[in-house]
Amino acid sequence: MGMNLGNSSGDADVMVDMNTTPLIDVMLVLLVMLIITIPIQLHSVNMNMPPPSPNKPLVEPEIVKIDIDENSVVYWNGAAMPNRAELEAKMATAAAQQTQPEIHLRPNKLAKYEIVAYVMAASQRAGLVKMGILGHEQFL
Repeated sequence: MGMNLGNSSGDADVMVDMNTTPLIDVMLVLLVMLIITIPIQLHSVNMNMPPPSPNKPLVEPEIVKIDIDENSVVYWNGAAMPNRAELEAKMATAAAQQTQPEIHLRPNKLAKYEIVAYVMAASQRAGLVKMGILGHEQFL
């Protein structure tokens, strides 16, 4: 690094200029080295997923549709259940099958909560384990 102090003839105005070219060269080399040493960022997340299962179920499960209308009447696959005993008997029969059916419960938003809770509790007591509640978009 050099400084120009002007001429030595004793002039009153002394010129002090620093030569910045070597400083800029060193800074550029450091910047290039920094860019090269930064690790490459990946935009993906590696996850260990289980291998795909080649065995697919050969038998499609039976689907039982339980509907509850606005008057809190329970329907089993479209047939009205006259009392709770008959509904529980149908649930016990379905639970005793080798492959249990899937229960699709579709309550109306005007149905009594007591009836919906009863149907869910009765299916649990009967031993049915596959139940889904459909039509939830009407409650939004």
